[in-house]
Amino acid sequence: MKSKSEKLTDKEEETMLLLWEHGPCAVKDLLEHYSEPKPHINTVSTFVRSLEQKGYVDHEPGRYGSFNYFAIKPKSDYRSGALNRIVKKYFGNAFSLVSNLVEEEQLNADDLRRLVDMIEKKDNT
Repeated sequence: MKSKSEKLTDKEEETMLLLWEHGPCAVKDLLEHYSEPKPHINTVSTFVRSLEQKGYVDHEPGRYGSFNYFAIKPKSDYRSGALNRIVKKYFGNAFSLVSNLVEEEQLNADDLRRLVDMIEKKDNT
């Protein structure tokens, strides 16, 4: 098993999102949840095996000799790491991210007040 923090490709990330939502399931069942155009079943199998090697997925015996794959890394853990990578790569720091969200009108004064309240509560614990 490789490092827990190993980055995923876009397709591996898409596969993980499907496993978090629909797993455990066999590759053929997982394939049904992909949007069109669906990848080939062998491609999905490759994604799943790669995720298993990276330590994100494991399997258990399923019906008819197949395997059911399931996420072993919680979505919350991955989300935190992904967010940190995005902030660092595109914004440099959290302030720049929030500043950009304000400029793009994705955050308003009420949202910022709630964020300040969250920070203050966390500081007081």
